[in-house]
Amino acid sequence: MIPDVDEDGARRGRTRYTLTDRELGHAWGTCAEVEGLFGQTGRETYELFGWVAEEPGEPEVHGWIGREVWFVPEDGALDTWLLEDAESLGPHPGTDGLVLTGLDDHLPPPEDHHGTVLLHDGRRRLGSCRGFARALPPGRMDPPILLRGLAPGEELRRALEAATRPALDLGEAVLEVRDDRGEPFAELLLWVTVSGRRPSALGSDLIDLELEGKLSALVPEAARPLWERRLAGVPRTTGTWTDLDTRQRWAWLDHVLRKPRPHTGVGRPSGHAYELDGRHVTDVPGLYLALGEAVGGPGGYLGANLHALADCLGGRSGPATLLWRDSAVAREHLSQALAPDGRPYDLFACVLDVLAEFRMRVTLA
Repeated sequence: MIPDVDEDGARRGRTRYTLTDRELGHAWGTCAEVEGLFGQTGRETYELFGWVAEEPGEPEVHGWIGREVWFVPEDGALDTWLLEDAESLGPHPGTDGLVLTGLDDHLPPPEDHHGTVLLHDGRRRLGSCRGFARALPPGRMDPPILLRGLAPGEELRRALEAATRPALDLGEAVLEVRDDRGEPFAELLLWVTVSGRRPSALGSDLIDLELEGKLSALVPEAARPLWERRLAGVPRTTGTWTDLDTRQRWAWLDHVLRKPRPHTGVGRPSGHAYELDGRHVTDVPGLYLALGEAVGGPGGYLGANLHALADCLGGRSGPATLLWRDSAVAREHLSQALAPDGRPYDLFACVLDVLAEFRMRVTLA
């Protein structure tokens, strides 16, 4: 019997998630619901002493600051370093300090620094402090991952039956995610142990499986609404990201980067003509989302920085043309950028240079 649309959609919903053994390739099981994928573990917290905003009279820095916040010590005793997805928790009570939290690219993170440090977000200077110290976080533990309504595969059934201890080590696994159309959506790497199981309310032959261990990277909470939106399937039209703010655009671009895809659209015949809608290129993620869709269509990817742009263009087979409509928007918003060390540069001009280097003839309109 060929299932109708509703039955087919329900079947795909039941198999949205597949847990697979990474080494041997067999499926441990499939399920419709997973808890514990979203979170904010791995963040560091810093107190900046003697915070002075770049512009006197600027409102208090609070909330999300930027995808990248660069710390530039004036004395050179510490290399320039990066705090990603940075948020301000506001002033430290009773002091002139500012508290920041984010993902630290240092291994291990710097404990403290005494001396003037300048901060910028790649677009503008935020301010300076006379030093900083890292606040020791409380003991961290990744939340358990719960697979609800799991239909266990034969290997998992045998392993559970043969287990002599409550915990069962599954080792390195991949959680494959498919959208409502059954297309690959995401792949998440895990190192996990089964810590519990029970019959599931979703079906008599199903179980709820609890896993403990490590997810290679939790999906940021800010990306949760975008996941729910994109699980409906790959956009059929371009520009579905244009109503998002900068933080959500970065989350959208991260997903486009990590999404399994058979091709990026950059291998089209020599001489192909592309067209870029530049009306919404008001920030860095918007730039790369627009470039990706111009060349690869809805959901297309063409890099998330200058080096990745060059790598993607390097896979093309020959010269091409790009008509960049409303290019003045990008010129206005991206011409004044800051390198990690704080030196100014023109990102818009750099993008044009990379396109020209790989024989993409651009017409600005």
